[in-house]
Amino acid sequence: MSQTRLTSALEGHGLELPESGNIAVFAPHAGADLGAIARDRVRIIQPNRVDYDAFKRAGYSCDVRETGRYGAAIVCLPRAKQLARDLIARAVAVADLVIVDGQKTDGADSLLKACKARAEIDGVISKAHGKLFWFAGGDFADWHAAPTEVDGFVTRAGVFSADGVDPASKLLAQTLPAKLGRNVADLGAGWGYLARDILTREAVETLYLVEADHVALECARENITDPRAAFHWADVTTWEPRARMDAVVMNPPFHAGRKADPALGEAFIAAAARMLAPTGQLWVVANRHLPYEAALQARFGAVQEVAGDGRFKVLHALRPSRVRRG
Repeated sequence: MSQTRLTSALEGHGLELPESGNIAVFAPHAGADLGAIARDRVRIIQPNRVDYDAFKRAGYSCDVRETGRYGAAIVCLPRAKQLARDLIARAVAVADLVIVDGQKTDGADSLLKACKARAEIDGVISKAHGKLFWFAGGDFADWHAAPTEVDGFVTRAGVFSADGVDPASKLLAQTLPAKLGRNVADLGAGWGYLARDILTREAVETLYLVEADHVALECARENITDPRAAFHWADVTTWEPRARMDAVVMNPPFHAGRKADPALGEAFIAAAARMLAPTGQLWVVANRHLPYEAALQARFGAVQEVAGDGRFKVLHALRPSRVRRG
């Protein structure tokens, strides 16, 4: 959220928050400046565990989903259009005053136009390459996003690869060996595509699905009913298993917003090395251009590309070390 837009709207541009009731803030990223609102009135609605924990540490009350009514609701626009519409519909359902804030690259202009067709817009602030606008009422019921089905899997708006099986995950599933060991972790498990494949192996006794997106993890709970599956809503980079893993499987994220950030995948690799047993193995798929080999070689005794094509590569790493080499 732009501190400039919110503060400007509240200080002289006509936006007035109700005197009573909490203020729900939907999907703000860690670091969003909410200082213009009394902290004890703010209720963060954030299903992403990393952002959720950041706001908790900052002293905010947090929930993964809205509960009850609010004096007002602020929607921080995500990149996904369907999710953005769903958040606005949910905000309208629980608050009379709805404030929408986002960058032009997040579709703020088109959503403002769409909202004008459904409600009377009370004010607009255009600053810092984005827009903040607010309104009351309107019929947005058809903007609620229903669950969808992808190849027999339930997905929901805004989760990674909501519209189809990710081709990198498909390549990894095709590459995994018949034997992975008893304890396996799927880091960044999403809605469960890789997990279902892993559980076709009888030797697996426990599969830990670790996922930061609460919505994706709830999809995985619907998609994976095997009692060997254990679901963990957690930040992969800090999660600690109760036992050392025989294998870790992952298709790590590599974007922070719109920018590629290999450091995210490198943090996943470091986490895998920490949780693997000395004889454990890592299987990771990545876009061809991502330079993960150096991070793997720093934490594993042997690294090999075992499958790939022009877009993706599957890397297999052995002999993990929890102390960085070099």
